[in-house]
Amino acid sequence: MKKLLFIGVVSALLAGCSVHKDLVATGGSKADGTIELSYAYGGFEVPKISEEQGLELAKKRCSSWGYKNAEKFGGKKQVCTMPTGFGCNEFTVTMQYQCLDK
Repeated sequence: MKKLLFIGVVSALLAGCSVHKDLVATGGSKADGTIELSYAYGGFEVPKISEEQGLELAKKRCSSWGYKNAEKFGGKKQVCTMPTGFGCNEFTVTMQYQCLDK
């Protein structure tokens, strides 16, 4: 019975927990009309993001630069920002958005 309990606890820890992450502006170029939005999460977390929140943030940033709209551009880049001997304790994910004149 103790073995089953141990296996259950280990499985729950390895599965991680789902956490909401907000995208934040971390870079970009007014001249190129690009915005970079990022979020970070721990090695045992399963991040949940809102694509709508990211798009609204990108539109707001683009609008402040004189553009009329924004759209997601390409995929996402994930980088281990806290490596350990056993894997990675923290990741940063960055997505790029393109500002549009239309």
